[in-house]
Amino acid sequence: MEPTQDNPASQQSPSPEELAQQAVAENASAQAAQNQPGASAGPADGALPEAQAKLAELNEHFLRAKAETENVRRRAAEDVAKARKFAIESFAEHLLPVLDSLEAALADTSGDAAKLREGVELTLRQLSSAMEKGRVAAVNPIGEKFDPHRHQAISMVPAEQEPNTVVSVLQKGYVIADRVLRPALVTVAQPK
Repeated sequence: MEPTQDNPASQQSPSPEELAQQAVAENASAQAAQNQPGASAGPADGALPEAQAKLAELNEHFLRAKAETENVRRRAAEDVAKARKFAIESFAEHLLPVLDSLEAALADTSGDAAKLREGVELTLRQLSSAMEKGRVAAVNPIGEKFDPHRHQAISMVPAEQEPNTVVSVLQKGYVIADRVLRPALVTVAQPK
């Protein structure tokens, strides 16, 4: 006796379309057997209604599965649209206190420069905190090697530093989760 191997394809259940085709084939063979002369009318009579009932059941399962697939596809598209539409919601919530502080500063009519400066410093701290919560970080590359992906060189100046290192930052750069939002504007040390 030869050893038999399990066929993974035979272990899979047939799809609703395959089952429907099988039921139609069984129905056709039952009708052909009925139409032959001398065929007995006993077992074939019960096979046709049974095959039709099985076909109707399989068709219903197929339609339900198709409808469920369409519903899942539609829900996924709606979720993606909502994610795009409201992606900035969390960041905007962090910026609202900054907006409130700026509006309060504009409404202040006391004329006290020290209080105004204190309010601006507080507002700057709020803004820095909101940026940090939104994963936006400042790039301050003084002394680092020049990186054209993160820095934009405005000029080269003679300096005591190593060539191609950042000497000064004219405008801070920003990254969001390691992606450059705005490169830092820098001056770079000239080669000696």
